[in-house]
Amino acid sequence: MGQARLTEEEVSARSRDLPGWSIEDGKLVRAFQFEDFIAAFSFMTRVALCAEQRNHHPEWENVYNSVTIRLTSHDAGGLSERDFELAAAINAAVPS
Repeated sequence: MGQARLTEEEVSARSRDLPGWSIEDGKLVRAFQFEDFIAAFSFMTRVALCAEQRNHHPEWENVYNSVTIRLTSHDAGGLSERDFELAAAINAAVPS
């Protein structure tokens, strides 16, 4: 069963509780910077495990010490609750 697409009002409300993320072209987007490539790749590994557990995989890119993540639910045709759940898990995976 597919995910339900959130309304603009729901997206706006959920976004307020998600520090560091923005909405760009209908996707949740966040850029991360790390000390070096190894730190960036380690973060990506943690995120990959979170994504696989949720069967919800990000669009992402890595250039040396930076990682940009874009989330959307293709089966919903936009943002769904699972995008916000994965974004929260990604925020928890960021080293302090």
